[in-house]
Amino acid sequence: MILPRYRIGPSTIPGAGKGVFLEQGLPQGRIIVAPDRIDQTWSFTEILSDPERAKLLYTSVRWFEDRYTLSPDWPDECFVNHSFEPTGLWLLGFIFAARVLGAGEEVTVDYRHLLAPGQEEEFRDAHTGQPIVGHAWDESLRLGLDALRKLIG
Repeated sequence: MILPRYRIGPSTIPGAGKGVFLEQGLPQGRIIVAPDRIDQTWSFTEILSDPERAKLLYTSVRWFEDRYTLSPDWPDECFVNHSFEPTGLWLLGFIFAARVLGAGEEVTVDYRHLLAPGQEEEFRDAHTGQPIVGHAWDESLRLGLDALRKLIG
């Protein structure tokens, strides 16, 4: 669930399609997105081993360790796009404001936290051209916790 007022509109990121835009400013560290319904999770192996689930790999999101959700219904949170310089910090399904954000800013996160370890996204970072490759779980958790500590002081 997206907590502040927002709208879905054309992304400012080349080739990204739609994005999530804040309709109100937020202080650093404020929660932008919070998990609200996680009906089922699968391991990455379970997703890849089932042809029907494997077809939905592009909708997968890592929540913790080796547990992923699939969102073929494409809720609004799925329009949060990738950036290596994100406006949001992804941690355990929450997205926190990575800095003070103004109304009209697009919400982005670093997809390396959402992908399986070593999994490479089908597209590259729009600004750097670099591949987007999933972090190991312990690295993702450490980086996220360290960044959150800095955000909230």
